[in-house]
Order: sequence, then structure tokens, then C-alpha cells
Amino acid sequence: MADNNIAELGLPPLSLYVHIPWCVRKCPYCDFNSHAAGEILPEAEYVAQLRRDLHSQQAWAQGRQLTSIFFGGGTPSLFSAHAIADILGAAEELVGFEPDIEITLEANPGTFEQQKFAGYRAAGVNRLSIGVQSFDAHQLDNLGRIHSGSEAAGALEMARRAGFDNINLDLMHGLPQQTEEQALADLQRAVDLGPEHISWYQLTIEPNTAFYSAPPVVPGPAHIVSMQGAGRDYLARHGYGRYEVSAYGQSNREARHNINYWSFGDYLGIGAGAHGKVSLPETGEILRTRRTRTPRHYLAAGENGPLSAPPAEPVAREELPLEFLMNALRLVQGVPADVFTRHTGLPLSSLAKQWAVLEQLELVEPLEERIAASAFGFDYLDEILQRFLEQP
Repeated sequence: MADNNIAELGLPPLSLYVHIPWCVRKCPYCDFNSHAAGEILPEAEYVAQLRRDLHSQQAWAQGRQLTSIFFGGGTPSLFSAHAIADILGAAEELVGFEPDIEITLEANPGTFEQQKFAGYRAAGVNRLSIGVQSFDAHQLDNLGRIHSGSEAAGALEMARRAGFDNINLDLMHGLPQQTEEQALADLQRAVDLGPEHISWYQLTIEPNTAFYSAPPVVPGPAHIVSMQGAGRDYLARHGYGRYEVSAYGQSNREARHNINYWSFGDYLGIGAGAHGKVSLPETGEILRTRRTRTPRHYLAAGENGPLSAPPAEPVAREELPLEFLMNALRLVQGVPADVFTRHTGLPLSSLAKQWAVLEQLELVEPLEERIAASAFGFDYLDEILQRFLEQP
């Protein structure tokens, strides 16, 4: 058995990611695996394939029940409540749910109505993540969004009437020619709506996007730094604590699914282009899994026989410290130090050499009870990770 023996350390929590790859149209900034929907979505066929996909990975649950499920995309709210209920039914049947499972569904304001929201809630979804991005009409047009600011506000009100008491709003900053005052106006509008959680992240220009081919004029680095500082202060004053690079929550409303990612927990990924991470006590290995990205190829997989488990690659032992830190250091408070050994099988001493250098530079906290960047170092995560990327 490999010496990074996770068998003696117990398995980490298990989550499920479900990818719905279709959108009404592709946004110019989006580099996710999303595809413009045609007139008819292959909803029933896709749900059936998701069940087969989960069945192929069932053994990787290893007796664990799901602590969280996240429907991402694409735009999962293009699917009917009946389809979401069928997917959740398969997950409960094939893997099982922890009693306090968190089930999140991403939704865009232009793709739902009150009855559908109520259907999602009845199906078992207990957390919504609404993709607002901005309330400003000009910026929404820049971003290729299909909703207005008033429709975004109306979506949250609909969700409340449908019984949702745990809602996230996604907002972006650093938008084309956006001023600090405009960014703060977006935050003020969001806070006035009273969501339990706000994800506030910077627009980045990624390859293979329309913005990459024709880049818009965005605020410079100094303006971004000032904008981010003002936004963090505003959110803190209104009860939204920053607990991750771009995540702010009211007390006890952190996104548990994402915290499992950042704490190096396990997750099964089903759907076109879905990724997963699985720990194997029998071999001491940690696997990364992924499905084919193209929806038609995903739907055609296994059509002549049983669907095989997705391709899986072991994470090399020497890569585990960097893999762990890329996630854990995103959390403002980091993670308890013993999580590193429990979730990787490696001794804490494997971090010690590089950590000592970083501690001298005041970029990290002492390697005692927690693995965390310092308040100063949290703004220099790339530099911290570079030290582990370069280590012999």
C-alpha cells in the first residue's frame, strides 16, 4: 500500500456536482463549458444519462452519503423542476443524503417563473444561486445578459415567495469602464435585497471567449484594488463576512459545497465536462476525474453498452501539497492543520521547509493549529503558491 495512507485517516466528506451545459446564449466573458440551447433541450435523455453516470461512479462513494449537491452550468434553471427532482431522486437512491444536505441550484433571472421556483423547492433544492452579475442596464448589455436589473430583483422576491431562505447573488466587478461608485451601487442594490450570501468576483478576460478576441476596456490594477477594498468594507459593514477570496456570507451562511472543495474534500462530478476528486483508501491514491465536454458526445457515451466510469488520473504525491494549498488558502481563515494530513495522507512536515520561508516573509500564519495565509499574504496567494510550484 502507498505510504500516503489515507486508509488509516478516514475519508473526507463527499459532495456531488451536476453540470447542465446549456444556456439561452453564450455570454462574451464566459469560459465555462456552456452551449447555446436549441429550440428543444434533450432534457429527458440528459437526465437518464446523468443517472447512468452516477451509477458508474457509485462505488467511489465508499459508503459515504452526500453532504452537498451543486447544480452548475450553463443554466440549470433551463431544466424543469420535474427533471431536477428526477436527478435528486437518483442521487438519493444511488448514494444517499446526509440529514442536513445542502442542495444548490444556479439560476439566471431570465429563465424562470414563480411556479418553477416552487417546483425546485418542492424537489428538495434548498439553496439558490442567482446569476445577477450587475444591476446596471449598460453593464448587463456589455455582458450579454438576458435580464434587466429589475428582473434580477424580482427573481429574488419570487424565490422568497417559493420558500427559499438561503440565497446567493452572483455579482461581478471590474466591468468595462466601471467606476468604483458604480461597483458600490451594484453592491448596495444587492444588500438591499437581503440575500444570505453574495459572491463578488472580478471580471477576468479568459482565452476562448468573445472578450478575449475583442477585449473591452476595463479598470486598471490600481482602480481594481481601490474598488475591492471599498466593496469589502461595505459588505462587512452590512453583515457579510468575507470567508473566501470572492465569497461573503451572513453568519453561518457560508456555501458548504464550496467549502468542501476548498478543504480538499471529495466530490463526484456528473454531466458533460464535469470534474471530480476521489480518495481511494485501498491504494492511498487521490484521483481526478472528468467527463467529455461536448454534450452530444456525452449523451452518446455508452450507447452500445454500460456506461464506464469517467477517466481518472492519480494526483502525483509530489503535487499534493500544491493541490491542497491552491484550495485551502482561498479561505480567509484557512483550514485546521490536521485537515492536511487527513485529506492528503501526507505528514504536515512536508509543508514545513517552504512554509518557514513564507512565514519569515509574513505571508502565512505559523504552521501550528491552522494552515492559512496572513492578512497581508492573502492578497499575494499567487506568490505563496509559486513557492510550492518551484520547490524541488
